[in-house]
Amino acid sequence: AMSAEPGGRGGGGPAGGPPAAPPGSDTYKGWLFKWTNYLKGYQRRWFVLSNGLLSYYRTQAEMAHTCRGTINLSTAHIDTEDSCNIVLSNGGRTYHLKANSEVERQRWVTALELAKAKAIRMRNNQSDDSGDEEPASQSDKSELHGPLKTLSSKLEDLSTCNELIAKHGAALQRSLSELENLRLPADSGEKIKAVNERATLFRITSNAMINACRDFLDLAESHSRKWQRLLQHEREQRIRLEETIEQLAKQHNSLERACRGAPGLATGSASSSSTAKGSVQSAKGEASDEDEETEYFDAMEDAPAFITVTADPKHHRRSGSNLSGASEGHPEDWNLEDSVFESSNQSSYNESMGKDLLPRKRRRTRIPDKPNYSLNLWSIMKNCIGKELSKIPMPVNFNEPLSMLQRLTEDLEYHELLDKAVKCESSTEQMCFVAAFSVSSYSTTVHRTAKPFNPLLGETYELDRLDELGFRSLCEQVSHHPPAAAHHVYSRRGWTLWQDITIASKFRGKYLSIMPLGAIHLEFHSSGNHYVWRKVTSTVHNIIVGKLWIDQSGEIEIVNHKSKDKCQLKFTPYSYFSRDVPRKVTGVVSDADGKAHYVMSGTWDEKMECSKIVHSSHGSTSTEGKQKTVYQTLSPKVLWRKYPLPDNAENMYFFSELALTLNEPEERVAPTDSRLRPDQRLMESGRWDEANVEKQRLEEKQRAVRRRREAEAVEALEEGKDYEGYIPLWFERKVDAVTGELICVYKGGYWEAKDKQDWSVCPDIF
Repeated sequence: AMSAEPGGRGGGGPAGGPPAAPPGSDTYKGWLFKWTNYLKGYQRRWFVLSNGLLSYYRTQAEMAHTCRGTINLSTAHIDTEDSCNIVLSNGGRTYHLKANSEVERQRWVTALELAKAKAIRMRNNQSDDSGDEEPASQSDKSELHGPLKTLSSKLEDLSTCNELIAKHGAALQRSLSELENLRLPADSGEKIKAVNERATLFRITSNAMINACRDFLDLAESHSRKWQRLLQHEREQRIRLEETIEQLAKQHNSLERACRGAPGLATGSASSSSTAKGSVQSAKGEASDEDEETEYFDAMEDAPAFITVTADPKHHRRSGSNLSGASEGHPEDWNLEDSVFESSNQSSYNESMGKDLLPRKRRRTRIPDKPNYSLNLWSIMKNCIGKELSKIPMPVNFNEPLSMLQRLTEDLEYHELLDKAVKCESSTEQMCFVAAFSVSSYSTTVHRTAKPFNPLLGETYELDRLDELGFRSLCEQVSHHPPAAAHHVYSRRGWTLWQDITIASKFRGKYLSIMPLGAIHLEFHSSGNHYVWRKVTSTVHNIIVGKLWIDQSGEIEIVNHKSKDKCQLKFTPYSYFSRDVPRKVTGVVSDADGKAHYVMSGTWDEKMECSKIVHSSHGSTSTEGKQKTVYQTLSPKVLWRKYPLPDNAENMYFFSELALTLNEPEERVAPTDSRLRPDQRLMESGRWDEANVEKQRLEEKQRAVRRRREAEAVEALEEGKDYEGYIPLWFERKVDAVTGELICVYKGGYWEAKDKQDWSVCPDIF
């Protein structure tokens, strides 16, 4: 009666489910029965084998939020009791599992053994992305395993000698007892001879044992001294390596400063824009401040290569295309003069688009200046290499007075791009605006090297600009480990945006990688066009010494799931040897048939331009063997340009005009709103010492809630009840119909609760 469904089907009954991967792949899933206790016996659980870890859940839906247990296979012992049972033990943890059949049991055992072997190889050869650690060589392994094998052999010799001594000692004792009981002198000679023989054997065995002990002790002593020397040498090498890295970073810093200070070099590094025979990208006339402390990377070479050539606009007319949106005049002319994409025209655009909107409320334009506290970041983070950023305890000295929910809301700073996209009749033209919007969200990061506050579980943030700008936004922290936030934006101008973002981060010693996981969805109400894309990786450099600077790298693929249009955007990482403009972004907009219509170009910290393609052809093959496509385009139009920073921005954390207003106190917000977070408010006021104390109090309060929730989960498990864990307040978990992922989507109720000022469902998190 107790049997598990095969992991290959893994569905759990008639409902079925996705098939598990075959043994030998990176992931293997399925139902197994796990022994719980003598009262309940075996209970059905969903097991997932991935990356050398075997985790189990009560249901498949629990994979999104609650893991019941995990065992590391790299140090685990795998055993089989009978035809259907599997026993996994790792230290003090043991899993007794039962499969449906012997065949299914063998599938799991094969998958477990393969995963264990792979995990052991990864553990032995583990090295981080920065290449600071080298895998152990075969000579090092043999030098270590050789003495251990010899010592084990000597230990076995001692055990054998010990058994022989006990055996011969007992025989000698019996012989002596028999000798004492003898009465006939005739038998005494024979018995004494036997005693002598056994005594001789005992002496030989004892000598052998003593010699083996001496060999063992000599060998252990010599290798003990050797290991002590090796350990001391490794410690000295590590200290010397840290000092050397710091010295090299300082020398690199001073050399770059000296190089930039040399006459004639400042202007020679600037790139120049090409004309009819070059690219449409415009050059930056001066080096930016972030280039003072640089980390160099080779340019990405796996993206499709293309060249753009500007055509004479007099010989090309537009047919039925009006990318300029609200512009008047002659749409057939592709001229920069009639473009409405310049940011300076935002006010006139708002007048034409939003006559029904109320005048903008006057909001604050500055915050207290950032105090000048000196603190060495390396002294805190050198012991955190390889850890998740969200698990590193950091003082507020490295933060900015905004939470991650507010930083997520900053993506809406250039929301007018989406308002303009609503008016586009062509889906490919609309894609250009969506692509520019996806790039604009990175413009605020160029100077923002400080870390935002990690939101508490259940923390929310609203940005209600419905009467002023036509949209309202709501964010909620729906998971703490891993940190995940759900975001929903509704605009009365004809679009809705939502995203469920999980932040994965790794500190690698010299740099910090931040990888947002999750898809961003954008839907236009009138056309039904549904766009989906994902964010690129952000990297913070010069953690050890020097000026911190941020780079964005990777690719974004934006897909319109209704028309199947696509846009491939490439964020080129900074490279000292590249002649390209720093922070360069390029891309091509193509339709469902793969035909290219527009070329996107620009930088993620300044502007994005769009050029209409009038002709394409295949060019020469590059040195890497790739054939470049040559696009003949009309003159580019600016879709987006970054707003200038406010005055004194360098003393206000380099906040933009929108960022300065995000933490401005507002009435009638939920009690869980980030504006009400006390440590963040104290930091903004410049009271950092008090903010650090308050931050520790809030984190300990959250840990106490998590421990209570874990205790409730254990209690529910013992009682055989389902425990759902944390349930978001304003969002609910659903399987997305487009991506097939389990995401949090807005379920409604927040704005109604705000109108009624009924916040009874909100927890006390502050």
